Amino acid sequence: MLRKLFSYFIPINIYKKKSSISETIEVTWNNGELVIDSKNTNYSYGSLQRILRKGLKYIGFERIKKFDNVLLLGVAGGSVIKTLVEEIKFKGKITGVEIDPAMIEVANTYFKLNEIPNLNIVIDDAFEFVLKTKETYDLIIIDVFQDTTMPNFLFEDFFINRVNFLLRKDGFILFNTMVINDGNRERNLNYKNKFNGNYSLRMYPKVETHNELFTIKKLH
Repeated sequence: MLRKLFSYFIPINIYKKKSSISETIEVTWNNGELVIDSKNTNYSYGSLQRILRKGLKYIGFERIKKFDNVLLLGVAGGSVIKTLVEEIKFKGKITGVEIDPAMIEVANTYFKLNEIPNLNIVIDDAFEFVLKTKETYDLIIIDVFQDTTMPNFLFEDFFINRVNFLLRKDGFILFNTMVINDGNRERNLNYKNKFNGNYSLRMYPKVETHNELFTIKKLH
């Protein structure tokens, strides 16, 4: 695997695809890892896998292992799913919601996402899915980006309340955000203030420089 070896010295792109939703999807060997990137940021594996792994670790691997039902909003290449299945050994049901079918095609081809037996991929908008689903979840992971931009609906009351409704008692939300300016910081503080005494919320700033994680536990 010469490309993997050479990637420790220089990133080696092996696939590039235009997408109407994600604009550009690139698969690259970087520091011995196969990663998915958009035009301006890492979408899966690499730094993103490290970020979401830290979030799962904050919640607790042993706790997650006992959950029954996990919802992932924003699949991309599925790096957090790999952490759940391969490292945590999660055996329950995983539903992954991804708006971009081109991204899932890449994830299946290069990362074998379609070979994970307890995973169901739904091609849908995250907002539309949470309105329609009849299920409830022990863990809801929100990792929705359009390149470096986060859709506004993620921070609006209607979406927040709907996600909270879908969360089971003692369940967790893991929310990955990007903070690159003062407006983003203020946005996140406003988001934090939307949770009352029914929830236990923690913020983890500057994870891999520009990411800020929320872990939110539903107490009642």
